[in-house]
Amino acid sequence: MTILTGSAVAQEQPGLVYPVTQKTDTVDDYFGTKIPDPYRWLEDDHSEATKAWVQEQNKVTEAYLANIPFREAIRKRLSALWNYPKTGAPFREGAYFYFYKNDGLQNQAVLYRQQGMNGTPEVFLDPNKLSANGTTALSSIAFSKDHKYAAYLLASAGSDWQQAFVMDVATRQQLPDKLEWIKFSSLSWRGHGFYYSRYDAPDEQQRLSKKNEFHKVYYHKLGTPQEQDELVYVDKEHPLRNAGVDVTEDERFLVLSTSEGTSGAEIQYRDLQDPRQQGFSMLIKGFDYEPDVIDNVGDRLLVRTNHDAPNYKIVLIDPKHPGKENWQTIVAEKPEVLVSASTAGGYLFASYLKDASERVYQYDYKKAPGSITEQVVDLPGIGSVTGFSGKADDKFLFYSFTSFTTPGTIYRYDIATRRSTLYNKPVVQFNPDDYETRQVFFTSTGGARVPIFLSYKKGMQLNGNNPVLLYGYGGFNIPLTPGFNISNLFFMEQGGIYAVVNLRGGSEYGEAWHKAGMLQNKQHVFDDFIGAAEYLVKEKYTNPSRIAIRGGSNGGLLVGACMTQRPDLFKVALPAVGVMDMLRYQKFTIGWAWAVEYGSSDNPAQFKYLVRYSPLHNLKPGTAYPATLVTTADHDDRVVPAHSFKFAATLQAAQKGPNPTLIRIETQAGHGAGKPTSKQIDEATDVWAFTMYNLGMTMK
Repeated sequence: MTILTGSAVAQEQPGLVYPVTQKTDTVDDYFGTKIPDPYRWLEDDHSEATKAWVQEQNKVTEAYLANIPFREAIRKRLSALWNYPKTGAPFREGAYFYFYKNDGLQNQAVLYRQQGMNGTPEVFLDPNKLSANGTTALSSIAFSKDHKYAAYLLASAGSDWQQAFVMDVATRQQLPDKLEWIKFSSLSWRGHGFYYSRYDAPDEQQRLSKKNEFHKVYYHKLGTPQEQDELVYVDKEHPLRNAGVDVTEDERFLVLSTSEGTSGAEIQYRDLQDPRQQGFSMLIKGFDYEPDVIDNVGDRLLVRTNHDAPNYKIVLIDPKHPGKENWQTIVAEKPEVLVSASTAGGYLFASYLKDASERVYQYDYKKAPGSITEQVVDLPGIGSVTGFSGKADDKFLFYSFTSFTTPGTIYRYDIATRRSTLYNKPVVQFNPDDYETRQVFFTSTGGARVPIFLSYKKGMQLNGNNPVLLYGYGGFNIPLTPGFNISNLFFMEQGGIYAVVNLRGGSEYGEAWHKAGMLQNKQHVFDDFIGAAEYLVKEKYTNPSRIAIRGGSNGGLLVGACMTQRPDLFKVALPAVGVMDMLRYQKFTIGWAWAVEYGSSDNPAQFKYLVRYSPLHNLKPGTAYPATLVTTADHDDRVVPAHSFKFAATLQAAQKGPNPTLIRIETQAGHGAGKPTSKQIDEATDVWAFTMYNLGMTMK
């Protein structure tokens, strides 16, 4: 690397002096096309130069935010809004019901338990006591079949790396077992131990950035050191595959799922009652579809699949005769997309999306095909639900319902009568009846009918001057359904419109909708987001000087692409932990798994469309870009912070005009999961202060 000493960047804007960011002469050759990468050195997050750059950028950003007169008023109001008890849906394990609860401003939710429905709740596991700053999060927990032990995963500082520990359920004492270097893993018990997935221990200097290869499945027997764990599965011929196993509730089957990326899976199984079967046998071969095993019915497996059913169906497969011609259809494909399915109390529950809001159906799936009945579950309203799963002998279960203006509310559901009764309604510091949500549709490129959810305070006028926060994701088959977020409620309280666009690339309308926004069709996602903004302007909701756009991860890519393609359409851009360098993303941690969604610059045909929209490579010097606050974190090992570092440096060099271009780099935090409440409030304060100030809003 050669430092070009004459290429330092020190942009000035009113009240802003950006740090000097050195350029280098690094150039990559992609099939004869030369692509400069002058800030490649920022990929090394351990270098002293990068650490100094981060420190200086944070100083500039903090100085700017500190001068916003209503910043502390925002923090005070957010803290007040945030401070209400948040309770998760209870789930049964043995004689106890377990549930998560945050009293209000606790950094992490606490796991409680109570004996039966009338027992006194007691703390079972409090992650707040595991770190001084609240950055250790409880990722998941799994109980042994006899309910004597609980294995749980902890993540520190937002990293994807996890550690597993085991607790004696009766005494709540931690056992000596400690497992490390776990990543992208569930915990599934069988007998006196459990299965999990891990990678080999990485070099300490590269643990947050090195490409992850050779995912392995192990079985851990309680009371033994990790070095003695049994290697259950590894694919030595394909280093870039993920693998995980689950044991069915009756411990009949061990199900192995492998994937080459974020789309497509291959399913193998082992019948644990058949001593003749030593290894895994193929159930569904290949990675062209997305099957997942729901449960077993005796010696057969219940599977959700999109094979010959883009909106998914549920089939019963005999493992001894797994050919597609032998599948029995249990639930046929519907016009709506089937997004999830689970079992409880001898019934099957299937969740569908109708224009991005959920519908749940109940099936007596153990009857003979053709005699299975379908019953609609009456939900409290239009929104999203979680929790329709449980044990085979459950008589009732709990689920959580939420919408854009309704915090998570818990209902008890009687499986036999199909009746829901209110169990826990949170007491909040605002009146939900003051707000409303409506859904509108517009026509995007190619004739696609795209929905937008608009949430705002009642009485909003179509005067063309309302501040709007436009949010989207658009990728990886992930839907955006109605959900409550106290931070977004604050923006609505201040007179803003919170707009969520259901972009192509998600699963709102099935696999066809997903494919319409992936690989060579990715531009459709950006067209939809731009089209949504144009629609809101046309319909007099707002105007370009009052629009902020926001998205995280793949949504950060969305914001980066749209602000470079239409800088005139938006006043504020908020790309969070975004995938900004589409030519090198596959070289870090788990980035290779996204190639099935994006394509790869290693492929000449895919390079051509990637370079056309890659945010980093489409910033043009001398362009007036929106006021931009890039956000990332030092422990983000999902989308490494180098994406945001390089994008911010390039943007600061390219920007013309007075709009600020800042980057906020959180410490002891990652991609977002497990972020403590204190850091969430700090970040929300800064994001809303920056947004409101640049949209010309004042604190009400």
